[in-house]
Amino acid sequence: MAHQAQHEHHHQHAGHEGHEHAGHASHAAHAAHAGHAGHGVGGASWRTAAQATLHCLTGCAIGEVLGMVLGTAFGLHNGATVVLSVLLAFVFGYALTMRGVLKAGLDVGAAVKVALAADTVSILVMELIDNGVMMAVPGAMDAGLGDLLFWVALAGSLVLAFALTVPVNKWMIGRGRGHAVVHAHHQH
Repeated sequence: MAHQAQHEHHHQHAGHEGHEHAGHASHAAHAAHAGHAGHGVGGASWRTAAQATLHCLTGCAIGEVLGMVLGTAFGLHNGATVVLSVLLAFVFGYALTMRGVLKAGLDVGAAVKVALAADTVSILVMELIDNGVMMAVPGAMDAGLGDLLFWVALAGSLVLAFALTVPVNKWMIGRGRGHAVVHAHHQH
């Protein structure tokens, strides 16, 4: 009975009139049509995981680049620059998620909880990887903003962080965690 009510809800869902929902297979087709395939039970698609990671990377990259630029511009030592970059990556990462769920009608407190649940592990993994790369590349942290080494190392660290975080997000989304939490609050 609940399964039929769910199908009726999807049938009446704005913008999806005219879809046939005769069985579970057509429900999966509806999910794929809506762009939300891969969420929920049974695992997440690589595409879904990559999209979640790209969303997370956007916030991380903004914070990371800003932190590295500010740390370098103000002559901070490497440890302080890394701390600043990590803090800003979390701030911007959470802010991007909150922006979306606030638009969906959540209050600020609920939006903070969703952002924390959705992004904490992903941002943490990315920050460990990209800051680890920046620290490991000889001279990258000491290079100036006008130095090609700084920008190449930073870009490479973000690419590597993305590649290694996609499987983490795939695993989390497949278990109803990470960006699967955000999915429940999207407007369709």
